[in-house]
Amino acid sequence: METTRDKPVVHSDPEIMSGTPVFVGTRVPFQTLLDYLEAGQPLSEFLEDLPTVSKEQAIAALEQAKEALLARARPA
Repeated sequence: METTRDKPVVHSDPEIMSGTPVFVGTRVPFQTLLDYLEAGQPLSEFLEDLPTVSKEQAIAALEQAKEALLARARPA
């Protein structure tokens, strides 16, 4: 069964926000989520302020970012 985690939840399209990576189906940049977290804001505040992003999308995006980072960090 395919889950949100398996589907792209962030994409870049030159026609949307000049190609800035955004959550699929929104104009919310992924960087905005990172900015909230870096500022010490809880995920719940990000979701409340930007209701077009679902909790599942936000968590899946963070999981995919983590997996990409770990894959790059592993020696070949």
